[in-house]
Amino acid sequence: MNLWTPDTSRPGPGCQDLKRQLSGHQLTTAEILYALPDYPRLLQTYIWQDYDEAPKFPLLNQFITFWQRDLHGRLHRVTVSVRETFGEARFTFYADEF
Repeated sequence: MNLWTPDTSRPGPGCQDLKRQLSGHQLTTAEILYALPDYPRLLQTYIWQDYDEAPKFPLLNQFITFWQRDLHGRLHRVTVSVRETFGEARFTFYADEF
């Protein structure tokens, strides 16, 4: 019986993420609220996530610059959250059902 073994000759995308974490990048999530071009009174949400460097966030700033330059949806609000790279996992449990 042949078992599957990972191809270690080429690093996969997980290895790149680990290298970025070790170099100080943190998992950054941005909730982007923007106005629809055809219906400016309606707001839509877009979630952006990548490993970025706090507090300057160069990758997020590049994305926002691209958005403002090339996309038609006017930005209303950008909310940014950062997860510490290494540490214990934290879970929140809710008693209610959704």
